Amino acid sequence: MLTAQQHAQALLQYIDASPSPWHAVHTSKEILDNKGFSELLEGDTWALQPNGRYYVKRDDSSIIAFTVGSNNLAQEGFRLIGAHTDSPGLRVKPKPDQQQSGINRLAVEIYGSPLLATFTDRDLSLAGRVHINQNGTLLSKLVHFKKPFLRLPNLAIHMNPQVNTDGLKLNKQTELPLLLSLDDEQPALVELLATELGINSNTISAWELHAVDTQAGSLYGLNDEFYANSQLDNLASCHAGLNALISDASLHSKQFNICAFFDHEEIGSNSHKGADGSFLPDVLERIASSLSLSTEDYKRALSNSFMISADMAHAYQPNFPNAYEPEHKVFVNQGPVIKVNANIRYASNSASQSRFIHLCEQAKVAYQQYSHRTDLGCGSTIGPMTSAQLGIQTVDVGCPMWAMHSIRESAGVADHHDITHVFTQFFS
Repeated sequence: MLTAQQHAQALLQYIDASPSPWHAVHTSKEILDNKGFSELLEGDTWALQPNGRYYVKRDDSSIIAFTVGSNNLAQEGFRLIGAHTDSPGLRVKPKPDQQQSGINRLAVEIYGSPLLATFTDRDLSLAGRVHINQNGTLLSKLVHFKKPFLRLPNLAIHMNPQVNTDGLKLNKQTELPLLLSLDDEQPALVELLATELGINSNTISAWELHAVDTQAGSLYGLNDEFYANSQLDNLASCHAGLNALISDASLHSKQFNICAFFDHEEIGSNSHKGADGSFLPDVLERIASSLSLSTEDYKRALSNSFMISADMAHAYQPNFPNAYEPEHKVFVNQGPVIKVNANIRYASNSASQSRFIHLCEQAKVAYQQYSHRTDLGCGSTIGPMTSAQLGIQTVDVGCPMWAMHSIRESAGVADHHDITHVFTQFFS
């Protein structure tokens, strides 16, 4: 069994191999392949086998993996863990090449709600996917430039003397383009992509790319009790759910265990592959259909199902005490967090909270409860929308973390270990 530090190091390796949602799904696919999971295609007929292990992708950045149990599905229902593969940041525009006073820049637009100031003065590169047209055949290729070649330099304090009192404010249109080079003959982005992929530039038809930090994840603290990386929100939850699903306890369980990881959560999930789309309902219905369940029994299965919506939580930061609800502070390395909101920004209710608390008690793991300050807007998760779509009882949980939506987030080593243990208890 891995120690907490070893488990956190495995998480950092998972994130470093997954600089985009498409890479995250590819990395997850490799882990599942190594555990004997078989890929299903949505366009094929499914013939699920008893005790089978399967996964299905949609547009290569959302993935649902599941095990076929031997329990009576109508009576026992599904056991689901949901998370998301995307993170906020800067996405490259379709025609990004700009030239300003002898400096070549790449035009970007904001995806989601990143902490923009944290993207300045970092060693940046690009990652994502590229579509090519190869003699009439459309192909998708992953790309990840490891070399840092982009930067968003801050303005010197002599030219922005109020920055330390008023904060850094960046015009989204004019002050976010990333500096690329001084050479007027620097090739356009399409040429850089072609060289990196070893293909002809005229075969490239489109791309989805975003700026990524080139600094690897790391453990830190006097006793390596913390870890830092990009995309902890929410690849840490994906990693915890995935490790629970492939655990021996899950693989030998009689339950129908499912991990569903969606793209586009950071921008509302309203897409064909987002949590507010048809992907999860389609997969659950097809599982039931493959097992010859009637519509009546499928609805019974949904009624008897339970879902854990896993997304990171706001850890207390003592430098900013006024940002937190005084009686609901949650702390790093003190256990997974149950998130509650009266306006259903989180899906938790007293019944689903009690069930998760029972899981924590069974796993001998401490838990915490979080409520947002009433005078601040509260974020949301995939929990409320999936629960509403399917009628499945849901709890929203996550590990406490600092600097959510920064390009460099951090969290606690013990918490990641503990929440994976609780998820494994759920799947066993």
